[in-house]
Amino acid sequence: MEKKLKVYADRMSQPSRAVLTFCRLNGIEFEEIKIDTSKRHQLSPQYTDVNPLRKVPAIVHGNFNLSESHAILVYLVSAFPGIADHWYPTDVFRRAKIQSVLDWHHSNLRYGADHYVINTVLGPALGHPLNPKAASEAEKVLSSSLSNLEKIWLNGNGRFLLGGSQPSIADLSLVCELVQLEVLDEKDRDRILSPYKKVVRWIEDTRAATNPHFDQVHNILFRVKMKLQHPRSMDAEAGTETSSKMGRHSKM
Repeated sequence: MEKKLKVYADRMSQPSRAVLTFCRLNGIEFEEIKIDTSKRHQLSPQYTDVNPLRKVPAIVHGNFNLSESHAILVYLVSAFPGIADHWYPTDVFRRAKIQSVLDWHHSNLRYGADHYVINTVLGPALGHPLNPKAASEAEKVLSSSLSNLEKIWLNGNGRFLLGGSQPSIADLSLVCELVQLEVLDEKDRDRILSPYKKVVRWIEDTRAATNPHFDQVHNILFRVKMKLQHPRSMDAEAGTETSSKMGRHSKM
């Protein structure tokens, strides 16, 4: 059985970036297959065979297909040798705590951050008008999530979630989510994040602990930010390339 890992990803998708960064950090040999959701590649019959849910990311490892980024990260820890224990510890109690953070993430932090960005910045690039009411509701969820993140998950002696001294797959997944806020206006981003000093410090600590791979995978996001801030100069430099990449924001 062919065991070469294939990762189907759109780098404008936060979960895709988490999986790609993890693979690079841990020296996992893989083939990145780009799924441009702005061009509806995820709806193709070929990709539907990989992931019938038609979301990104997804992986194929031999005859095994898997979707959902958190499940993928857990699988990678188990399937590839030499992965450091801090990513998803063998200790059953600590592992369960990390899993609880991951489960909380999707219906709280991810919902708030994703819907706020779409309804304040990226909506037009996706063909949708900006929705101030939806943005306001999303900000409430985001603020509540950041508060819980600060008071509960970062309430420990270590620099990372649950008091860890090194990052786990939960740190990587959640930070990839919050870095999406980079595309916001600087004042807006600061208004949202600055009240949460522990969160801001944790984002920087996780980014530093996972660089240079973190910034390499997130480069597309930083380019979108430049596009939004300096549309004319970026158009002159990159033509329509960056514009097409803007449409890759994932709703997964």
